[in-house]
Amino acid sequence: MLPTVDLRPPFNISRASHIVLEVKDLQKSRDFYVKIVGLVVSDETPTTCYLRGLSEAAHHSLVLVQAEGAPACQRLGFRVYLDEDLDSAYAWFTGRGLPVKWVEVPYQSRTLHCEDLYGTKLELCAHMEVRERMFLKFEQFTGAHAQRIDHFQIFAPDCWKACEFYSQLGFRNSEYLAHGDKLLGAFMFRKGTCLDLAIVENVGPKMHHFAYIVPESHLIFTACDLAGNYGYGGSVDRGPGRHGPGGMLYVYLLDPDGHRIELCDGHYQTIDTEVEPVRWEAGSLSTNVRWGLPATEHWYFHASPFKDATTQDPEKKPNPQTLEMFVRQQSTQSNI
Repeated sequence: MLPTVDLRPPFNISRASHIVLEVKDLQKSRDFYVKIVGLVVSDETPTTCYLRGLSEAAHHSLVLVQAEGAPACQRLGFRVYLDEDLDSAYAWFTGRGLPVKWVEVPYQSRTLHCEDLYGTKLELCAHMEVRERMFLKFEQFTGAHAQRIDHFQIFAPDCWKACEFYSQLGFRNSEYLAHGDKLLGAFMFRKGTCLDLAIVENVGPKMHHFAYIVPESHLIFTACDLAGNYGYGGSVDRGPGRHGPGGMLYVYLLDPDGHRIELCDGHYQTIDTEVEPVRWEAGSLSTNVRWGLPATEHWYFHASPFKDATTQDPEKKPNPQTLEMFVRQQSTQSNI
């Protein structure tokens, strides 16, 4: 059912590391991520703001770039374990005819820009400059006290083929979403928790959301309260709720440019190789478990485009159970 995982991959990706987003109003976006999410500014220029979570020592996990035109995601960043892994990565992407090039990026060591088979924009580096961890500086906490970046979710036009690509790079599945023999969602990891990269079949490549861990579940509600206080009440896109896959409490917020961020509590460990992935049946799942309403159609289909990427349609358009469908079904039943 799932692609074979290479447990000794050609280079060692260690975790989801950072994301680079283009925004229309840098100060407005900065305020959102500091005052509501609770990130810390590491450095900033008139056109770029580098932020990190309270428990992160690496210089940045979110980069906001002032840009013209429609907001987009520039890159998803992953760390490799050693600098020599970058040379192996360059050879691997080159050997498969996939775009790859060396670039200079502030506050990072040697960095590669590359793309997966559908054009998802990736960035690999081994090291960043280090800043003080702020998780004991309680007097400076703001927002939801976001601790660290956790994962990304992307859209791909063929989930199985995308899952196969990342399986070749050592990504394992903690859980997956399927209908019959059709793979519709893959929840993949490298760092030993259940998620670094989620792949869902839909028009892609696109970035559906990126996620930060919060230390206490009540801070998920704090984020909602602060969003309301700062004029973003309508940007609470989904939740609070509890996921089926992953089992974590969550809320999704839309930033001023419509980029989606998830705040969630922690995951279980997935280090041991004998543990099999958990299968979820798409026909009976709204991605909640036991309680909570289905997500809206907007949550299922809205996503940030990757800059300069050409999207492809899946063979069959997704047909998830949305809140709109649920309301219509309830209305029909009440009229019988």
